[in-house]
Amino acid sequence: MKKIPETDAIFEHVAEANATADAAPSVLRVSIDSKAKVKVGNLSRGGKDRRQQPPKADDHDMEWQQVLIPFGILNLQTDDLAIYLGESTETPDFIVDCLVHWWADNQPQYPDITTLAINLDGGSATRSDRTQFIKRMVTFAQQSGLTLELIYYPPYHSKYNP
Repeated sequence: MKKIPETDAIFEHVAEANATADAAPSVLRVSIDSKAKVKVGNLSRGGKDRRQQPPKADDHDMEWQQVLIPFGILNLQTDDLAIYLGESTETPDFIVDCLVHWWADNQPQYPDITTLAINLDGGSATRSDRTQFIKRMVTFAQQSGLTLELIYYPPYHSKYNP
């Protein structure tokens, strides 16, 4: 596992920021992350199937109809998980679009929330130096009236993001 000199200090900051967010009644903490791409098609799945009679599949997984990108938003207050599937690559626009949609669906449950504390890793689409990601997050904050607090886990430690 890779470790940069600042890893321990970053973990301390993450723990402090999470505890502060969890203690504030006007803050909702969520975790966002995308997962490995999923190929869709008549694929063999390595010969594994949960049914008694596995369906006939292609003997080589060389062609598929599409590739889906799963993206999850975990409400750390209720442990509710929303999963969005996109057909493009993982982009800042896709991620923020999912967050905007999620907030539109969930905001009525949280009329007193003024801040979203968002746990995330420094993946290629959500890094703090990605101008498109930051631009879209600023626009989301302005349109929703929310304050957004981005809480980044240390590099190479994304497995700790809930």
